[in-house]
Amino acid sequence: MQIVQIPLERLSVSALNMRRGRKLPDVSDILPSVKARGVLSPLFVRGVSSPKRDVGGKPEHFEILAGKRRYFASIEAAKECGGERSLPCIVIGEGDDAEALEISMIENLLRQEPDEVTQWESFTRLVKEGRSVDDIAATFALTETQVKRILALGNLLPHIREAYRADEIDAATMRHLTLASKAQQKAWLALFDDPETYAPRGSQLKSWLFGGTSISTAVALFDLESYSGQIVADLFGEDGYFADSDAFWQAQMAEVEKRKAAYLEAGWADAVIVPPIEQFSIWEFDHASKRKGGRVYIQLRVNGEAVFHEGYVTRREAQAAAKRARGEQVDEKPNRPELTATLASYVDLHRHAVVREALASDSALALRVAVAHMICGSVHWSVKPADHFSRNAAINDSVSGCSAEAAYSARRKQLLDLLGFDVERESLCQDRYGADLVPLVLRLLALSDEQVMQIMAFAMAETLAIGSELIELLGSHLAIDMADHWQADDAFFGLLRDKEVLVAILSEVGGAAVASANATEKGATLKGLIADHLTGVNGRPKVERWVPRWMTFPPSAYTARGGVGTVAAADRARWLAESDDTDRETCGGGDRGIEVRPDAPALEENEPLAA
Repeated sequence: MQIVQIPLERLSVSALNMRRGRKLPDVSDILPSVKARGVLSPLFVRGVSSPKRDVGGKPEHFEILAGKRRYFASIEAAKECGGERSLPCIVIGEGDDAEALEISMIENLLRQEPDEVTQWESFTRLVKEGRSVDDIAATFALTETQVKRILALGNLLPHIREAYRADEIDAATMRHLTLASKAQQKAWLALFDDPETYAPRGSQLKSWLFGGTSISTAVALFDLESYSGQIVADLFGEDGYFADSDAFWQAQMAEVEKRKAAYLEAGWADAVIVPPIEQFSIWEFDHASKRKGGRVYIQLRVNGEAVFHEGYVTRREAQAAAKRARGEQVDEKPNRPELTATLASYVDLHRHAVVREALASDSALALRVAVAHMICGSVHWSVKPADHFSRNAAINDSVSGCSAEAAYSARRKQLLDLLGFDVERESLCQDRYGADLVPLVLRLLALSDEQVMQIMAFAMAETLAIGSELIELLGSHLAIDMADHWQADDAFFGLLRDKEVLVAILSEVGGAAVASANATEKGATLKGLIADHLTGVNGRPKVERWVPRWMTFPPSAYTARGGVGTVAAADRARWLAESDDTDRETCGGGDRGIEVRPDAPALEENEPLAA
């Protein structure tokens, strides 16, 4: 491999360059180094074969496969400093286009990982050049699944890809959208683009696509190859869902019956199928081996999953067996329920009515029960902590370094320790209703009202929906000053790209005269001037406690174009506060972190279900 010096005028950016595009790259970060010391790291180029350009059989012109920013920085340096410039280049052979594209991608991946949409554009071109998924995976040290995941973005509408690239939607939402038909994607985009509506995301999006509970192919006991019903698979090739739940349950139950028969043939006393409307409460049973009459309980869940509990008998049966082992007499009455189903419903409803009334008048006890539900969930509560994560690593680093985030993490560990939980678990609230609820209520009963209130406040904070109207209401009500917790950082400036907004911000921090004088400058220059005013360097007066308008409470915009999520949410919150009950009913309600369902009235025996 040989490095040669090639003059700027004999170079141009190849159409195969991974970071090609009409927009000129921002070279402000490397320009000072290039002006002072030139380009030290060689570019990858290849010759362009043309009789008009070849001299003595050698190419006169070269295409840049990797090194576009160094090239444009050198052009800027030549304009500012004058003189002719040559760049160190590694010239590769005039091979096929796929090989040239691979070189461009590898060199760029080593320097700065591109976003997945850029990878998709490049991988798609490699496929068109004849490269297989296996070839691409081997070349870039990726798994086949990772390559398929990136290529799957091509089946999304361009608007969705761009929203993903701009961090306007997260990875989970994008993955679920690959399950959607083109018509469903268009319908979702209509909600996404309308500031007055909410576009479902994450797990809510999956329910929206399937019209209710979605059943994953991962829970199927039967062979998917023999299944005749429709399966909707995501384009990553990882997740699939049954389009017809009735067809799924028919196939699932057939396999459950086969396995039940196999258990009986193997010598188990019985195999009991527990339907989704019932619960298998482990504390009501004791372990018993096959030899001692143990049964298999097959617990079916609403999501289609079948859980096999091998070797159990009821607690009553276990106690009777223990008495027999001790030689004590056991009452061998027929194993008939003491209450009929109707009488049991009568007893349950009366007891529930009395306990409900007593709980409604005991605020201290109700507080503890509510907090336990907020943490564990229940039959009627579904809880989910807000996903405080971005695909953008710079955003994650910025948020994790925020003083409010540090204080929040410390508070979470303190409360987890107070409740006897693992202090390293990621969240206080986890929707895992079961054996956790009653022990948690008992722990809360041992704490003071002040401690329980602290836990409740944290649980509520953890389940607040990000970007919601409630955030706007609470921020304004609490008179939060973002300047106490935030200041402009590298991540903020890296994401700030709109020229009109940059000029408006410069006017805000530096004055109208400075903004007007620099209105035609490039974005990098405007960012530098804003940073100078915020830090007080280069002779600029320092501006203290500046916060962009979108981040204040209440927020506002810099332009009339719209598209500011915080402003739209604040407008919705204001509308909800000012509208009457009829208007509010039409728009729905509730926080997306907690779903609460009131207890449904019990059906009397033989009472028909509503159509």
